[in-house]
Amino acid sequence: MAKKKSAGGSNSKAWSAMALISGLVAARGANIALNKFWKTSTKRNPPANPADPDVELWEAVAWSALTGATVALVRMFAQRRAARYYVKSTGQLPPQLAKDGR
Repeated sequence: MAKKKSAGGSNSKAWSAMALISGLVAARGANIALNKFWKTSTKRNPPANPADPDVELWEAVAWSALTGATVALVRMFAQRRAARYYVKSTGQLPPQLAKDGR
């Protein structure tokens, strides 16, 4: 997909900003969707703090697993899409992604 490794500099800063923004936007969107899903499926608000002993264990585990996995996956997909856009714009992988030599 990419041609050569970048020398760094401003391309590195641009990629860092793209990766950060895409990840934050994706995580926020996933969190909103998960809250709606949780309320619809359980008829309860999601736990504000799963570590709180007053939250039932099943609920704390389910909420933590659901949010952790979903947010991580959504962020990864958003950053992969940002990387594709970066490659189209610059003709090369972002410096941080080019490290694996593929």
